[in-house]
Amino acid sequence: MALVQDNHRKLFLVRLAHTLIWAFFVFIIGYILYAGALDKIGTLVWIAIGLIILEGVVLKFNRGSCPLTPIAAKYTNNRNDNFDIFLPNWLAKNNKIIFSSIWLLGVVIVIYRVMT
Repeated sequence: MALVQDNHRKLFLVRLAHTLIWAFFVFIIGYILYAGALDKIGTLVWIAIGLIILEGVVLKFNRGSCPLTPIAAKYTNNRNDNFDIFLPNWLAKNNKIIFSSIWLLGVVIVIYRVMT
């Protein structure tokens, strides 16, 4: 019983960390789009773009999944798309396509603003 509770606690902490990291990246993706739309392009925008590229590299080297996913998998047999993060299943499943598209739109707008 104690082992099960310990696994639940560990899974909760991994899911919480994963969700907070996800929220940070969603925030900076939104910031890129905001800065591009309002033509407020500065150093922070380029840092944000670089952080998202770095996240993409990390995901690429982890075969498309977050490095926290295999850690969470140690503590549950659940393999729903959201087993490792506090998101609705549909959002966890479509997360990469949704936020990659928003990021790409933001980058295109930023590049357009810089070039005009």
